[in-house]
Amino acid sequence: MGRRNFSKEFKVSAVKLVQQQGYTISEAAKSLGVDAGSVRAWLKKYSPEVGGAVDGQSAMRAELRRLREENKRLLMEREILKKATAFFAKQAP
Repeated sequence: MGRRNFSKEFKVSAVKLVQQQGYTISEAAKSLGVDAGSVRAWLKKYSPEVGGAVDGQSAMRAELRRLREENKRLLMEREILKKATAFFAKQAP
């Protein structure tokens, strides 16, 4: 299979998927039918044009997303432990 060429508009739309719509690089690449490395390179090249995040900002955004997911999981675990404690407190003689 030969090398495919993509228009600048296509590349910018891929960058917008990641930066503005919250797709991960791999999700955007899969939905567009391209390699994740290509999307990563387009992010580096076209981020300033889109007005999106610079590498450090996108890393911070990813970290924030990860921390929010972890916080949600920890709150759910705490709720389960509270319910278990109440259940076993009733069972104790």
